[in-house]
Amino acid sequence: MNRTILIADDDEISRSILAEIFKKDYSLLVASDGQEAIELLEKHANSIHIVLLDIIMPRKTGIDVVKEMARTGDLHTIPVVLITGSTSKENEKISYDLGVSDIITKPFDPYIVRRRVENVLNLYLHKNELEAMIAIQTDKIHEQNVHLRKINESVIDVLSTVVEFRDLESGYHIQRIRTFVSLLLDKAIEKGYIVLDDMQSKIKIVNASAMHDIGKIGIPDTILLKPGKLTPEEFDLMKNHTLIGCSILSKLAYVNDPEFYRYCYDICRFHHERYDGNGYPDGLKGEEIPFVAQIVSLADVYDALVSDRVYKKAYSHEKSVQMIYDGECGSFSDKIFDCFREIEADFRECVLKTVEEGELL
Repeated sequence: MNRTILIADDDEISRSILAEIFKKDYSLLVASDGQEAIELLEKHANSIHIVLLDIIMPRKTGIDVVKEMARTGDLHTIPVVLITGSTSKENEKISYDLGVSDIITKPFDPYIVRRRVENVLNLYLHKNELEAMIAIQTDKIHEQNVHLRKINESVIDVLSTVVEFRDLESGYHIQRIRTFVSLLLDKAIEKGYIVLDDMQSKIKIVNASAMHDIGKIGIPDTILLKPGKLTPEEFDLMKNHTLIGCSILSKLAYVNDPEFYRYCYDICRFHHERYDGNGYPDGLKGEEIPFVAQIVSLADVYDALVSDRVYKKAYSHEKSVQMIYDGECGSFSDKIFDCFREIEADFRECVLKTVEEGELL
C-alpha cells in the first residue's frame, strides 16, 4: 500500500513539480491553499503520512496549517516539511518551534527534495513504531506491577493472619484496623490534614496498616500470651516488636514500591509513639510522628479497647471512646481527635457488625 503525501502550494507549477517527483511511489492529495489543506487533513488524517507545505498561501498560511495540526494532535504523528521560496529567519524559528521537521527553499533539486522528504518520513515512522512498542511494554509493566501488588498484598494478609492467630486476637482484627484507618484517612483528607498523590496512595496506607504488629512474630509466647500484667522487663521485650517488624519488612523491600514500603515501615515502627513523647521505640513527639502512624495508633488503641484480650475483657464503645479522650491510652494530636469525633459512629457500627458475627464481646 502506497504512502500518502499531502501537497499544499498556491503555485500550480510548484504543485506539479512536487507531484511529478512523488507520484510514482506515493498516493497524492493536493491543495491550492492552507484552508483546503486543513480540510483534507480533517478528512484523511489517518491515511496521510507526510505533509509538504508552502508558507505563503491564501486563506490560511502554511504556519496556520501547522498550528492547526498542533492543536488537533496531528503534528505528533504526521511530519511536516515546508517547501517555500520566501521565508525569513523569524518564520523558520517559528516553524521549528511549532514542530516542523524540515524547511526546503525554492528553487530545489528534485533528488534532494525526495531524499530529504523520505528521510523525514522514515524517521517519523520509526518514531511512531518505537512509541507503539513503548506503549505495549508500558502496559505489560503495568500489568506486572498490578500482579506484584496483588502478590504483595497476599503476603501481607498471610503474615498478618499469622500474627493474629499467634496472639490469639480476633480473626477480624486486621480487617477492622483497615476499616478504621480508611475512615480516619478519608476524614483527614477531607479536612486537609494529609495530602495524598492519588487514591492508590490511600489504598497503600490502608494495606500497610495490616503490618503494624508484624514484629510480634518475634516475641516469646510467654510474653505475648501472658494473661496478667507484664513486668517492666517483659514490657521492654514487648516494645521490641516494632523494631523486629522493621527488620522483617526490610526483607520485603524488593517489592519495587518505595512508597508502600515507607508506609509499612513508618506504621510498624511508630504506631506506639505518643503525641506527648511518651511512646516507643524512639520517643518521638508531636509532628515528628508520621501522620499515617498516628492514624494507625488510634485505630489500634480503639480496637484493643473494644476487643477481648488474654489480659482483659472488652470495653463498650462508649467507655473506650471516653478512655481515649481522657488520655488513659496515651496522647493524640488535636487533628486525630478532630477526625475521630466526626466518625465515632462509624467505628461503633463496625464494632456492632463484628459483634453480630460473633467476633467481639
